[in-house]
Amino acid sequence: MNFKNIFLGAMALSMVSGVALAGALDEPDNMAPFFTDSSMKTMKPEADFKAAWAATAKDKQDMMMKECQDAAMSKPHAEFCASLMQYAGHK
Repeated sequence: MNFKNIFLGAMALSMVSGVALAGALDEPDNMAPFFTDSSMKTMKPEADFKAAWAATAKDKQDMMMKECQDAAMSKPHAEFCASLMQYAGHK
């Protein structure tokens, strides 16, 4: 019985922490407006990127900026974060 409780607790903890690891930059709905294709490999030109940023809700902008300023979170999104910092006025 004790082993079962420990196992269930560990499973619950891993599920909760797994959700916490996904951030705004990992959400396709947040990122799609900045890319020209569904595979999100080609970013939109500067004017379209800026327009997409302006259309993004302030709370999402704040989350995305925070994640781009975190080295670990931004590493998989380096190209996007570099553009975001440039176009959003943060150099």
